[in-house]
Parts: sequence; structure tokens; C-alpha cells
Amino acid sequence: MDAINAEKIITEYMRPIFGFALKRTKSEADAEDLSQEIVMKAYRALVTKDDVGDAEKFIWAIAHNTLANYYRDTARQYVGISVDEITETLWDGEEDPSEKLIREETAARLQKEIAYLSKLRRRIIIAYYYENKKQSEIAKELGVPEGTVKWNLYEAKKELKKGMDTMRRNELKFNPVKFELCGASGSYGPQMIGSKNFESAISQNILYAVREEPLTVNEIADALGISPVYVEDEAEKLADNGFLTKHGSKYLCNIIIDEPTNELFALEEEMYKKAAYLYANALYDELSADPILDDPSVISCEKDKNFLMWSLIPYLASNCRPSDEKDKVSFEEAATPRPDGGVNIGYATVIHHDVKRPMLWDAITKEFCGAGSFESPKSLLWQTDTPWSGGKRIDRAYIHRTERILSLFERERDGGELSLDDCVFLAENGFKRIENTEYGHIAHNECVVIHGKENADKLRAIGIKVRERYKKEFYALKKPYSKAVIENTPKQMRKMQEFVQQYLLSSDGWFLIYCLWELVENGKLQVPEEKDRSSVTKIIILK
Repeated sequence: MDAINAEKIITEYMRPIFGFALKRTKSEADAEDLSQEIVMKAYRALVTKDDVGDAEKFIWAIAHNTLANYYRDTARQYVGISVDEITETLWDGEEDPSEKLIREETAARLQKEIAYLSKLRRRIIIAYYYENKKQSEIAKELGVPEGTVKWNLYEAKKELKKGMDTMRRNELKFNPVKFELCGASGSYGPQMIGSKNFESAISQNILYAVREEPLTVNEIADALGISPVYVEDEAEKLADNGFLTKHGSKYLCNIIIDEPTNELFALEEEMYKKAAYLYANALYDELSADPILDDPSVISCEKDKNFLMWSLIPYLASNCRPSDEKDKVSFEEAATPRPDGGVNIGYATVIHHDVKRPMLWDAITKEFCGAGSFESPKSLLWQTDTPWSGGKRIDRAYIHRTERILSLFERERDGGELSLDDCVFLAENGFKRIENTEYGHIAHNECVVIHGKENADKLRAIGIKVRERYKKEFYALKKPYSKAVIENTPKQMRKMQEFVQQYLLSSDGWFLIYCLWELVENGKLQVPEEKDRSSVTKIIILK
């Protein structure tokens, strides 16, 4: 609608609008303010719309909505009266639709405000006002003195009046975050306390809400636009497991939450591509030329050299950090002990809508799990999941399976026999292939098995030699990216982030994937056949 027609309509309704406002406000001054706001909103709406059919209906809808906001913002109808008086405001008679709207909204707001009370006060208010219980009865049920009930009722009323006056901000209500990559680095206890503890939407948004400053349960609830009742228990659980730290009545995030920008992703991709080009190609060439790969007393595996490379390249890339690269931040300083005995660092990534994901993001986040190792006094199992290894194989039962896997390989090494049941178990997990012969079953190694710690050290020496060759280049690639990431990390997460950054381009899962991707792209590595995918990137070292 053009401005001239809009102005004509508004002029026609100026007096009725003022009368409407005067009838519903406390003073003439308030009526003038309210009517002016209605007029401005109506005028702006008319000039921006071309489909206004009934102007009168349109204007009065705006007037009633503006009035509702006016009552809500000032709480003029109910501020200052007691909770029991508010709960008795139901009325069966005829009333103006706008008045009914305000009354219903006020009752609804009151119920929401009750949710902001502490557990004890919430229980007392509900019992007294909604269940009509006597104070003495409530005291007996809760196991507290009657005076405590009276005092909490009095304080609860004050809190409710204050809450009814408050305009709560809803920072995340219409834009909840979602962790696209979450997990934990370090050791796990029997309960595998890690990323599973913050996979729900509410836990993720609680952690995100307190990533920069500590907040109370009520402040978190305001930020999320949900009832504190839902926040309270979830926050306590996150704190019990160490993902939140408590500061008085406030909670603060205790995991790394990365919020990469396009600039950070560009730095990261450049770093990984260049480092993988240098290291993966040189390591592949060194291993190919070394006779150690052909020595069955060193490596036993029924597969070809391509299969060996699929396992050895990522293993050496993650275990050949030069000895003079000392940690400035120790794992003990950065990690959090969990109640099940595990010690690890939680991490998550939030990617905002305007940020473009890097080239390998989808493949890594869907099918990749960081390198995992399990060591006993006599052996070690190292493995990683990749986009080429048939999905995720490191799961919550990984530790329990690994104990049995290593014990079976140790028994076999020491001359013991494996039962058919044992061989089937190893085959199901991608470590053996069973061949049935006229003399019975024979189990062949499907994974890479290295015999002797001294031989594992010889292989590591090859990886370290290549790493030393590109030490300066790696440092130059890491420095700008690491600096930018740490600067982009909230203060309380920086110790954890500094620890993680020390291991970039070594025991860094993304680096392993980029190394394999580089070799696949240039044709040095052939993608494993479907039958080999469950066995690839697994190494057992028998010490």
C-alpha cells in the first residue's frame, strides 16, 4: 500500500485508537504513549503490505497485540499482589477479548515463573496453592520445620513478583545449536563416560550457553527459552561427570567447544593438505624401499603390501612425534577425571549457518573415529576408523572386546591353541580369516601383527626420520592455525585447547585421514576391497 492511502486510513482511526488506549491504561499520558505506538506499528505495517483486505480488522489486531505487549512489559494488572490472589483471578463472566488474552497470558506466565524457583520452594508453592495443603502438612511431608515452610512461601512470593516484572531474554530459543562433532580424548572407564553424556539437544545447548561465562540454572533457562525444571537435572548430571564446573550456584562449560569460522577452516585445510603431501608421500616411499615389510618374522599378515600400507601409514603418522617436541601443557593439567575412573578431554564443534565446511568434513564426521590404543603388559592394539574402513568400529564395547582380542593373540604367540569359538570371535571383529581344511580349521591373520617391540621401534624410526625431515615446515604450517584457534577459544577452555594443539600433525585423527586421502588421490594407495574393510587400519604389536 502506498504511503498516502496508509496515512488516510490511520488518520481515520486516530481517535478510536486513543479511546481504546485510554480505557485500558492507568493515565492519559500512558494512553497517549500506547496509542502512538499502535499508530506507528499500524502505519509501518500498512505501507509494507499489499494484501490488506479488511483495514479495520487489521488495525484492531495490531492494537490488541500492542496492548498485550504493553501489559506484559509493565505487568500493570498484577504486579504487587500476592500469588494466592493471582491464582484466584479466574472469572466466568463476559469480558473484552483483549482483557481475556491478558489474563490468560498472566496466568501462564505465573506458572512459568514457578518453574524458576528452587526445588524446595517449587514444591512448597505447588503443595500450598495448587494442592491446597496446610503448611503443617507440607512441613511433615518434606521433613522440615513449619517455620521453614512459612519463610520459603514468603520468599517465593517475592521471587514470583520480581519474575513477573522481568523481561527474560531468549538467546537460543529459536536458534538452538547442534554439535556436529563431539567426543572425548583420553582414557575411558567401564562406563565409557564421554561424548554420550552430551549427545542430547538440551545438554548441548546448556554447554553452549555457558561456554564463555558462568550462569545459574535460571539464567541458562532464560537463554534456552525452556523451563528451569529441565535444565536443573541435566546441569547437575553434566557437572557430576565433569563437563560443567560449578562456581557457587553458577555453571561453566568444561569441554572444548570449537566455533570455526571460514577463515579458520581455510587455515586448517591448507595446513593438513600441505603437511599430508609432504609426510605421507615421503613415508610411503621410505616404507616401500625398506626390506622390513617383507620379513615375516617382523610382520605377519596374509594381505598384500597395499593392505600393509593402509595400516602402517596412519599408525606411524600418529606415533612418530619427535622426542624433542616437549609438552608445554601436560595431559594431567588439561584432562578431567570422570567418576568411572576414565580421564579425558571433552570436545565438540558448532558450525554456524554461514560457515562452509571443509572438503573432508562429511566423510570424517560420519565414519571417522580418532585413533585408539589399548595396551597390556605383553601386547598393544592400535586402530582407527576411516571413511575407507567400513564405518565406525570403535564403540562403547571396544575396551571389553580388546581385552579378549589381545589375550587370544598372546596365547597364540606363546604356543597355545585357539578354539573354533575364539577364531570365530576374531574373524567377526576383522582380525582373522578362518580356512577350513581336511585337518581342521586354520586361522590366518587379517590385521597387521608386528612381532617384538624392537621391530615396532624399527618401524617407528622410519616414521620419525621422515618427520624430522619436515620439522621446520610442520612448525610453520601449525603456528598460524594454532594461534588463531587458541585466540578463538574461551578462557577456561584454553588449557585443554593448548594441550590438543601440541599434537597437531602427529596423534591427530584429521592428519591421519588427510595422509590416506593424499595417497588415494595420487594413486599410491588403492581403496581396500569390501571384504578387507573391517580389517584395515588395525595393528597388533606382540612385545
